[in-house]
Amino acid sequence: MTPFTPPAAPTLDHLDLDALEQTVLPDGGPFPPSYRAFVRAAGWGRLYGLWLVYPPVLAGYADGWPGRTARLTERFRAAYADGRTEEFDWMVEPDGDWPLAERLQVFAWSENGDALLWELGSRDAHDELVIWESRGLNSLHRLGVGLHAALAALREREGALAAERPELEPLPGFRLDLAR
Repeated sequence: MTPFTPPAAPTLDHLDLDALEQTVLPDGGPFPPSYRAFVRAAGWGRLYGLWLVYPPVLAGYADGWPGRTARLTERFRAAYADGRTEEFDWMVEPDGDWPLAERLQVFAWSENGDALLWELGSRDAHDELVIWESRGLNSLHRLGVGLHAALAALREREGALAAERPELEPLPGFRLDLAR
């Protein structure tokens, strides 16, 4: 079963599809193939009524790569640096450790404050990355390799709640007011 059904009319007009193919992540590789396929099929929208997977966007638009994801990654890393200093080892449980937290890059965020993160440097033979979830920036859960596996794990965990929500709700692009 596919983890989501693409919308009939995805919101693509403000996405930077050239950047989708040309961006080089900090580990030296491209966006993973499952992420590129997801963005091309889904565009910009809310997945399972909760998750925002940030695509590359054209200049002048909000909620995209790298602007929003860079800020969220900074927030994640600051929270985990503080947790490490305070010796809050529960923050990296049940599946992670402190060095792992330093290699993670946010690419999606839930409206509950949870993050989906790529483990930079974990590429498999198909250029897919291991995906982690940080619930409330207080835990690390390994979801699998590639976005397909991660979304299937999220959908399974949410169970009936996921079934009650739209799989993917297209959202309009938000243009920043550049005159300010």
